[in-house]
Amino acid sequence: MPNRLASLAFVLVLAATTLSCSPFYVLRAGWEEAKILGRRRPIEQVLTDPATDSTTHRKLQLVVQARDFARQALDLAAGDSYTTYSWVDSDTLLLVLSAAHKDRFEPHTWWFPIVGNVPYKGYFDFEEAHEQAARLASEGYDTYVRPSGAFSTLGWFNDPLLNTVLRYNDIDLVSTVIHEITHNTLYLSSQVAFNESYASFVGDRGAIDFFCEREGPDSRVCTTTRDAWHDTRVYGRFISAFIDSLEALYARTDLTSAQKISMREDVFDGARRRFTEAVIPELRTRTYHGFPNRPLNNATLIGINLYYERLDLFEAVYDHFGQDLVASIRAIESAARSREDDPYAAIEALLEPAPARPAAARR
Repeated sequence: MPNRLASLAFVLVLAATTLSCSPFYVLRAGWEEAKILGRRRPIEQVLTDPATDSTTHRKLQLVVQARDFARQALDLAAGDSYTTYSWVDSDTLLLVLSAAHKDRFEPHTWWFPIVGNVPYKGYFDFEEAHEQAARLASEGYDTYVRPSGAFSTLGWFNDPLLNTVLRYNDIDLVSTVIHEITHNTLYLSSQVAFNESYASFVGDRGAIDFFCEREGPDSRVCTTTRDAWHDTRVYGRFISAFIDSLEALYARTDLTSAQKISMREDVFDGARRRFTEAVIPELRTRTYHGFPNRPLNNATLIGINLYYERLDLFEAVYDHFGQDLVASIRAIESAARSREDDPYAAIEALLEPAPARPAAARR
């Protein structure tokens, strides 16, 4: 699974102002965030440190270039994000818990300040994450616990680049930097799927522009970055169709809840077969080939879909604006802010033809 599932837009420190979190959760989150912020070093300082190994040096240079590209070429609100570097002691920064009803495609949500309702919760205490997952499972929910190597505070703090992110390949690293900076620029409360999918579009499209301008349109990295975005959209369409088939089952009124839960296993098996037979031949990279081996339930699918929802709509806007990414970003942001309750409807309106003016007006 690509890096977007290892990143999280989540304002942990601000969680201290909500009653939905236990005092122990708040204290642990605040402590871990304080450690991350306390370990920050300016990236320029790390680059000039003779103790910095060559791999870290090269990756940090790439981060600086990607950040400058996001700020200068894409006009994103980079602020001071990714101007510093911080070390954490584990490849897994935190665990992210998602949960959903078994007989309908409806997530369990948590409320936090600024971001509103979100279908996940991050835990620095790994034991607590698994305990809460077990509790929700005992209440009849599907659950999904996944590792995360990074998160964004949406510009509230000077987010450092973490060493956990440097393990990504060059394309994923550049895409992640642009993705997270996109959150600084636009983040709508309680619209997690829109926020993440839009950032996926900007991150992946931005990475294409970055590498193809730097290395040339015929370079191998340019082609690979284009192929990665192609595969991401193919995967997104597959996930959308998969979810539609599940929702059709859950909508049936002639079945009991137990029957729906039993019958969805056939839908899961059918999706695995379709992916192997129809989707894999369409893919240009091997990024998503492991899907048939993934555990499937409503929580895992909701967690995946957050980053792939309606990517073709953003791509259609990109085509509509002459494949000008900056113009597309500005149009999407303006439209989304004008209708925060339904940003997708606002984006769809960008593609509608302008109404013809009356003949009298034309004269």
